[in-house]
Amino acid sequence: MYVLVVEDEVKMAALLRRGLTEQGLSVDVAPTGEKAELMAGVNGYDAIVLDVLLPGIDGFETCRRLRVNGVWTPVLMLTARGALADRVAGLDGGADDFLTKPFSFAELLARLRALVRRGQAERPTILEVGDLRLDPATRQVRRGKVEIALSTKEFTLLELFMRNPGHVLTRTQLLEQAWEYDFQHRSNVIEVYVRYLRRKIDYPFDVTSLETVRGAGYRLRKDGGC
Repeated sequence: MYVLVVEDEVKMAALLRRGLTEQGLSVDVAPTGEKAELMAGVNGYDAIVLDVLLPGIDGFETCRRLRVNGVWTPVLMLTARGALADRVAGLDGGADDFLTKPFSFAELLARLRALVRRGQAERPTILEVGDLRLDPATRQVRRGKVEIALSTKEFTLLELFMRNPGHVLTRTQLLEQAWEYDFQHRSNVIEVYVRYLRRKIDYPFDVTSLETVRGAGYRLRKDGGC
């Protein structure tokens, strides 16, 4: 197994290199995300052990850049932070697994073996509806050649619509899938975010793609509004 360890703390990097080498693995070490990006682009690693707290770009951004550059080597992220939001950010950024410090070296090895058995993930399918294009891997959205900046929640909502073009999605369906917890029925959060989306994906292009179906919900037109 050929592994890249991305860790700026010299002692931790040395410990990881020694421990993994003693288990028969070949190990390279990168002290920064920028260096890891370069090394991962030219070397055929079986797995990457990526610390979150790095100088310069952090582990989240490093992982995101690797995926944007087409590097799909399995990534195991290490962090001293155990917050759910951090784990979600890492996984959404393209990481395959998460391990919180302090950790058992035996568990680290087991997780690496599991990732390598699983193999490299295929690039997520790019969604296209009309001239609307959404890339789940890079989290980029374009209408034609124009890139559109969306918030995390706007992106999630648009992805739901683009996975179901032409189908009416009820407010309840959108709440359950995009927010994952209940709002009071009188809440207008869906209306608010649909309005936000229209301001970004429709109005500047003089098109109408998100339609209101009275008494039912909302629908993204199959032609994307073209």
